[in-house]
Amino acid sequence: MTVRAVQVIARADVIAYHSARHGRSIARSIAAEHLRADHIEEALIYPVTTESTDHPGGYRGALDEFYESAAARLAVHLDAGRTVAVISEGDPLFYGSYQHMHKRLAHRYPTEVIPGVTSVSAAAARLGKPLAEADEVLTILPGTLPEEELTARLASTDTAVVMKLGRTFPTVRRAMDRSGRLSEAHYVERATMTGERTEKLADIDAETVPYFSVSVVPSRIADLPPSTGTATETATATGTGTGTGTSTGTATAGEPSGPGEVVVVGTGPAGPLWLTPESRGALAAAEDLVGYTTYLDRVPLRPGQRRHASDNKVESERAELALDLARRGRKVAVVSGGDPGIFAMATAVLEVACQAPYRDIPVRVLPGVTAANAAAARAGAPLGHDYAVISLSDRLKPWEVIAERLHAAAGADLALALYNPGSRSRTWQVGKARELLLEHRAPDTPVILARDIGGPEESVRTVHLADLDPHQVDMRTLLIVGSSQTQAVRRDDGTQVVWTPRRYPEG
Repeated sequence: MTVRAVQVIARADVIAYHSARHGRSIARSIAAEHLRADHIEEALIYPVTTESTDHPGGYRGALDEFYESAAARLAVHLDAGRTVAVISEGDPLFYGSYQHMHKRLAHRYPTEVIPGVTSVSAAAARLGKPLAEADEVLTILPGTLPEEELTARLASTDTAVVMKLGRTFPTVRRAMDRSGRLSEAHYVERATMTGERTEKLADIDAETVPYFSVSVVPSRIADLPPSTGTATETATATGTGTGTGTSTGTATAGEPSGPGEVVVVGTGPAGPLWLTPESRGALAAAEDLVGYTTYLDRVPLRPGQRRHASDNKVESERAELALDLARRGRKVAVVSGGDPGIFAMATAVLEVACQAPYRDIPVRVLPGVTAANAAAARAGAPLGHDYAVISLSDRLKPWEVIAERLHAAAGADLALALYNPGSRSRTWQVGKARELLLEHRAPDTPVILARDIGGPEESVRTVHLADLDPHQVDMRTLLIVGSSQTQAVRRDDGTQVVWTPRRYPEG
């Protein structure tokens, strides 16, 4: 208890506290030595806690009625000029019962809230482990959340505390396991109180877990050796895409200690807003990050991680580097833009991983928001019906194959998402594609030019197919070509939306 809390209790006329129907109050037991014989005590006893109720308003209705009644009881004392101290374990406004009194009384009577030590701080102190350090993000979660939500939030954060365990413990434990955080998680029961217990969460029997317990996933940085920093290395290609890449300094990544893991992570088209929780968690947990420099720059720097940056034309070399690191027992994240399985790094990693000596290295692919979906969302819903995704780059396949696929997709009246339409060295493909598509599409077919979606230079424009100018297209642009049914409509607010109806005319 704080000194201020003791002072307030000493001069209060009335001491109020919440409890379940058994009548025992943890808050009262904490403050017991400071209570006087002449204190008026108001035990605010919940009509229900976790059980069902036949109240006509259901569980919420029963609690609302109780809070109104409890507030009215305290108001009688306040109106009589008595000072009321509502005592609450932890901090009154942090998942505390007092907050329901506060909302009903604070606007009517002079009120002072005395902050307290939360169970979060008490648990970290008892564990002797920092909750968060440097730029780490701490997430506090109620165990009553659905398992999927808990899993996603645990995967995406740096450090976490899950409260309100008890009957929620099995769900919380599964969420810890599914999010890959179980090995890091600690269990703290009744921190700073009689019956305190601290153990690894994985070792806890669910039948022994009370409500007043928390799970703590502490700082990762705190467990790093003092000399560990953030290393950036440069991967350099020494071959021509046959898996002979090297990385300066990789011999220092550690001696073989059994297979590690490679996770291929999609960052979305740009920035952290496009990251899935699972991908965010994988990037945070990785010991090594491997990827094209531009994509690595999107990932926040973390102490202890090593970065292996390279040019965007050495995919096989990057894959081999990642798998070599995993053979040394490292947890490696291969960073890819967009979705790693769509014209990106997943194929390169799996191709090498299916060769000796990498076939026993675990490899996972995590999906990301691909550029086609991001661009379509910005424009409206141009991919609302069947569509095809085609790369116009002829670096890895001949133009004749691209042209044949364009003919087939356009002839089938599919909307098209065209990746890699042009670059400094490829300036004619967009013009040839326009000519080919005009054989199957009307000149006024909507074409969306989506550039740098999610980035600082984002632009989305819609033109007619006949007016598509190749000079306005570069490698940061994605093209979406509508089908014969695609509509471009100017709405009353001045915005234009492009959409393809899901219903197709009967033949």
